[in-house]
Amino acid sequence: MVRAAVLPSVGAPLEITEISLPEPGPGQVRVRLAAAGVCHSDLSLSDGTMRLPVPAVLGHEGAGTVLAVGEGVTHVAPGDGVVLNWAPSCGTCHACSIGEVWLCADALTGAGRVHALAADGTELHPGLNVGAFAQETVVAANCVLPVPDGVPLTDAALLGCAVLTGYGAVHHSARVREGESVVVFGVGGVGLATLQSARIAGAGSIIAVDVSPEKEELARGAGATEYVVASDTTAREIRGLTAKRGADVAIECVGRASTIRAAWDSTRRGGRTTVVGIGGKDQQVTFHALELFHWGRTLSGCVFGNSDPAADLPVLAEHIRAGRLDLSALVTEQIALDGIPAAFDNMLAGKGGRALVVF
Repeated sequence: MVRAAVLPSVGAPLEITEISLPEPGPGQVRVRLAAAGVCHSDLSLSDGTMRLPVPAVLGHEGAGTVLAVGEGVTHVAPGDGVVLNWAPSCGTCHACSIGEVWLCADALTGAGRVHALAADGTELHPGLNVGAFAQETVVAANCVLPVPDGVPLTDAALLGCAVLTGYGAVHHSARVREGESVVVFGVGGVGLATLQSARIAGAGSIIAVDVSPEKEELARGAGATEYVVASDTTAREIRGLTAKRGADVAIECVGRASTIRAAWDSTRRGGRTTVVGIGGKDQQVTFHALELFHWGRTLSGCVFGNSDPAADLPVLAEHIRAGRLDLSALVTEQIALDGIPAAFDNMLAGKGGRALVVF
C-alpha cells in the first residue's frame, strides 16, 4: 500500500488515501517517486477540461528511482534514476512515422488501463498514463527515461512536462531566432520555462505578461526584460515596447480565449503566435477573414512543446550543466501530497510558479 492523490470523479475534491499497486508485469517498471510537479493539466483533468477515465491517480510530471522491472525491460534497472514520460510514442502510427511523435495517436491509451486498487477494491486508472501523485507508481517501460547525468533527481521531475513544453514551444514550435522579440503570456511553471528558453535562444526583448503584479521579480529572474500586468490594453502596451510593430513571437501559456486573442493582437505583421495553454471547449476565439489576410500572422497549437523527450532530454541536460537552464527557479513552493489541493487553488488564483511535491 502506498499513499496517493486520487480523483474519485470529475469535479470532486482530491482524496489523499492509500492504494494497492501491483508488482510490475512484463514490459513494466515500478518507480519510487522523488518529486512530482503540480501542473495545470492535472487541474484540467480534475475539472473535466481534459477527459480521461476516472477514478484516477493524478500527476504526470515526476521523477524517481526504479524499484523493480518486469520481464523484457532492459533500458533501465533497479536503482536507476528516471524521468516519467506521460506521452510515450508508439513508433508505428502515422504521426510517429513522419517524426511528429508528440502527436502519437496511441500516446494516452495507457490512461485507460487498471493501474491500482483503492482500499475498498475500486479500480483506479493512471491519470495521463503515469499516476505520479503517489509514493510509488507502476508504468509501462516506455514511460520512463533515464535521468541525464548531472541533473538532481528532485529537479528532474520538472523535465517531465514544464521544461520540455516551454523549451519546445520556443525551439520547436515558434522557432525563435536570435535577436527576435518574444512575449510570453502566463508566468506559471510552463511560462517560466518558456522565458528561460527564450533567453537561451538569444531573444532580444523578452516580455512577460501575467495578471499578477507580484510575479514580476519571478519573471525577470527567468529572463524577462519587460513585465506587463495583463489588462484590456495589453496588446497596445506590447506594441509600445516593440517599436509599435508587435512582438516577432507571442507564446500563450494560459489556455483562455482572452489571452489567446491578446497574444494574437500582440504579434507583429508576419509574426508567429503559438498556443501552449490547454483551454476548454467553451473558450471560443474568433477572427475575421480580413485580419487573417492583412496581418499575415501564423497561429499554431503546440502539444507538449512539439518535443521528442528521448532526443530533447540530453539537450536540456547540457543547458542545465552549463548553467543556462535553472530548474529550481521554476519552483516557488515544495509541498507534501496533502498540499496538492491548495496548490490547485493557487493555480486558479494565478499565484506562484511550480509547486513541487517532494516525497
